[in-house]
Amino acid sequence: MTKIDIISGFLGAGKTTFIKKMLEDVFQGEKIVLIENEFGEIGIDGGFLKDSGIEISELNSGCICCSLVGDFGKNLREVMERFHPDRILIEPSGVGKLSDVMKSVQEVEAENEVKLNGRVTVVNTAKATKQMKAFGEFFNNQIEYATVIVLSRTQNVKPEQTELVVKAIREKNEKAAVITTPWDEIDGKQIYKVIEQQKTLEEELMEEHCNHQGHEHHEHECHEHHEHHHEHDHEHEHHEHHHEHDHEHHHHEHGENCTCGCHDHDHHHHHADEIFTSWGRETPHVFTKETIEHALQVFCDTQDYGTILRAKGMVPGEDGTWIYFDMVDGEYELRTGEADYTGRLCVIGTDMEEEKLAELFGI
Repeated sequence: MTKIDIISGFLGAGKTTFIKKMLEDVFQGEKIVLIENEFGEIGIDGGFLKDSGIEISELNSGCICCSLVGDFGKNLREVMERFHPDRILIEPSGVGKLSDVMKSVQEVEAENEVKLNGRVTVVNTAKATKQMKAFGEFFNNQIEYATVIVLSRTQNVKPEQTELVVKAIREKNEKAAVITTPWDEIDGKQIYKVIEQQKTLEEELMEEHCNHQGHEHHEHECHEHHEHHHEHDHEHEHHEHHHEHDHEHHHHEHGENCTCGCHDHDHHHHHADEIFTSWGRETPHVFTKETIEHALQVFCDTQDYGTILRAKGMVPGEDGTWIYFDMVDGEYELRTGEADYTGRLCVIGTDMEEEKLAELFGI
């Protein structure tokens, strides 16, 4: 099965650089075909692609999203028969609607042994706000239908600008992962994990929490009841993937078979009928070590924000390092770690004051 990734983005967003990074960091050894669209813009530099031994198939019959589906299918079949690629990268025109390109791919999936994989949109952080206003529907369409949004040039703008852009993106798309860390600080493999639908911090933490002190109940299943908006809408995806931000939360009800261990937790003695929720954010916000440590100390020493059972995160720090923190059983640790694709933090507990939590972390 050949995977198809669509890499969209407006003129000057940095699609060429992004594709090159993914080819160098991730796709080496794979047979890649780039279907490039020359509609109204200078095409990708064929030189570095040919040097890598990668074939280029250019669709010169006009914009993919404007072509007849039959033409697109014919072109795609030709590519498949000629190259038998592991992966096809489609770089639509900067003014193409991502939804139309997506539809064209979906309509030829079954007969061509191809599967739509990632829908990536590259956004120039410095120009995003202006482009949203200037190009309206076309720009917003690329945001709305993306599964991953990669911000470029975040190293060239103030952190406040990046936060503003993320907020504007979130108003258009709650589901997508937003990559905010400068590209030279992260490996393409980290970005690729997100494109391939890796587990979110919230999902990981829920699993850890369910397994914590619950090993004696191997025969039981942990029942999670989620309230969220972050299910990807691609009909061919078979698992859920969601990202926490703003005031979204997840509920977990303690049934008699639950293995999460909360009802016999050493410190809090929860009853079986109690419900815990999770609160989390994905944010480029820059934190101080003092802010994080103060929050964890408050969680350990008080119940001012509810009963906090777990807290975990990896966030950018003011000094340029990344702060990793983990709190469990009333104890916490802080350390420095490698840059993540954006800042992520998650808190699990009962009776949590979500608005107050946001204030406590300063976000």
